Amino acid sequence: MTGIIIVDKPQEFTSFDVVAVMRGLLHTKKVGHGGTLDPMATGVLPIFAGGATKAVDIVPDSDKSYRAGFALGYKSDTLDIWGNVTGSGMAAVTTAMLEKALEKFRGDIMQIPPMYSALKVGGQKLCDLARKGIEVERKPRPIRITRLERVEFDGQKGVIEVDCSAGTYIRTLIDDIGAELGTGAVMTSLVRTRACGFDISQSLPLNTLKEMSYEELCGKILPVESVFSGLSRIELDETQKRLYLNGVRLDTDRLSSKPPENEFCAVFGGEFLGVARATGGELVSVKRFS
Repeated sequence: MTGIIIVDKPQEFTSFDVVAVMRGLLHTKKVGHGGTLDPMATGVLPIFAGGATKAVDIVPDSDKSYRAGFALGYKSDTLDIWGNVTGSGMAAVTTAMLEKALEKFRGDIMQIPPMYSALKVGGQKLCDLARKGIEVERKPRPIRITRLERVEFDGQKGVIEVDCSAGTYIRTLIDDIGAELGTGAVMTSLVRTRACGFDISQSLPLNTLKEMSYEELCGKILPVESVFSGLSRIELDETQKRLYLNGVRLDTDRLSSKPPENEFCAVFGGEFLGVARATGGELVSVKRFS
């Protein structure tokens, strides 16, 4: 079993819980996922099986999209409604005030990772330290918010949609928005609507997958090349294919189409062969899948 299946992760499941379930359903131990989701979050979790696991660390589209609920007037140690929440929920905030605050978080910004996260400091996960009541200094990291839109807002509760770079914490974003407004804010829900270039419309609930036969599951598997659909496509003839599969660098001037310099491209030779990069007039294999 080799390929990708897009799971709509249920609430209260970790990403690794889903991986464990899919190992059983797909009859293979070789299973990985395309980006961790918090247990209380739902939505797009691409599952890579078999030889497709080699694609996890070279997925070209690493941006993510989310739909998140929030409530003003609260603070939380976990930055969401599932932690130790304090506050009255009172917030005299207009839609115009919220829009003005949102504007400050669009584009390239710096973000401090939350204590309740899987990031490691000194070999220890921040969340493990947080559960012991230990808080350590975290350095701000650059992130990019390409879209941040208000979907709903009643003056205290609302929903935003976010398109962002990998490594963005939506809980932290909402906490920062609350700080900008001077009211505090916590995340109340989170749905990932896009990851690895796959949309939530392509996802299947885990319970639905559990009810399928192995043959039905196989019919839902996407080919590994689907994650590279946005790359330039290079077609090799039989001689070039043989050389490529043997690790030989190919002269880009002799290819049917010249790939963009220093960019990844998807390589085919009657079938998907792998991902390569053109550099110095040569096509160099990055990872082979055949």
